[in-house]
This record gives sequence, C-alpha cells and structure tokens, in this order.
Amino acid sequence: MTAADGTEALLIGGRSGVGKSSVGWEIAALLKAADVAHTYVEGDTLDQTWPKPPGDATLATLTEENLRALWRNFAARGQRRLIYTNTSAVLDADLIRRATGAARCIGVLLTASDTTTLGRLAAREIGSELDLHTHRSAQMADRLDRDAPSWVHRVPTDGRTVTDIATEIIGITTWS
Repeated sequence: MTAADGTEALLIGGRSGVGKSSVGWEIAALLKAADVAHTYVEGDTLDQTWPKPPGDATLATLTEENLRALWRNFAARGQRRLIYTNTSAVLDADLIRRATGAARCIGVLLTASDTTTLGRLAAREIGSELDLHTHRSAQMADRLDRDAPSWVHRVPTDGRTVTDIATEIIGITTWS
C-alpha cells in the first residue's frame, strides 16, 4: 500500500459518549445507499485484549498492526476509503497513514456538552464501567480540545440527529 494509490482515511474522534460509533455507522449507511465504496473500522475493536502486551502500554503497536492487516485485505479488494472511529483518531493520523498508506487524512472531532455525553454514557454503559467512562470522557475532552491539529474539523453533536451529523461529515469528505 502506497500513498500513490489514493487511499483516503476519514478519522472521527471525540470523547466517550459523543456519538462516534453511531455517526460512523450512519456515514457507512449513507455512502452505501449512494453506492460509494468504503470500509468502516471501529478502532476500539483493534486493541481489546487483556493484559496489555509487554512493551505496548498504550496498545498503539497492536492497534497499528491489526489495522495494517485489516486494511491489506480491504485494499486488495479495491477499497480506497476508510472511515475510522476512535476516541483519539484525530491525534493518530501518523499511525493511520503508516497502517493504510493513506495519502489524505480527513479529521473530524465530534464535540458535545458534559450533560449530553453523560446522558448518552448512562444509557449505554449498563455494566460496571460508567464511572470509569465518565471520568475518561472528561479527561479526553480536554486533551482533544487542546491537542487536535488545526486541520481537524470540529462538529457539534448536541441536539442533532445522527443523520444530520453524518451528512455534514460526508460533505467535508467530498466522497459522495
């Protein structure tokens, strides 16, 4: 996979509870309805292992290796557009480029208020990790707001439908 193949990666990041997965699935559905070729990968699935591998405290190496393996298979079947969701996706453009050979990364940081994200997390986290996700969500909101590169588009999700948000993001990509 080389940058010359024209691979583009849409990186959707944001704090927990902001709507990344819902928006990613909706973008995929809208692109499918428009017959636009794409692949959707939820980054959280690439590093779900315990214990963490020795020497890979942040799981970045495992994430990159797994994405590289997946993308190799998708690219071999002609895919050139990747939708990738993960909390820190917009901070990980270099990792995505290395794993996929993407010539272009389009960054979108989804944003939402503390009240909105807490409500979404409370509805989603029905097990034992609500407090953990709530705490991490607030920490990541601060980090993402501070560290997201200037080329990243900020898209608010408060009070908006998933379809409205997905449609706005597709417009940013110019994929349709």
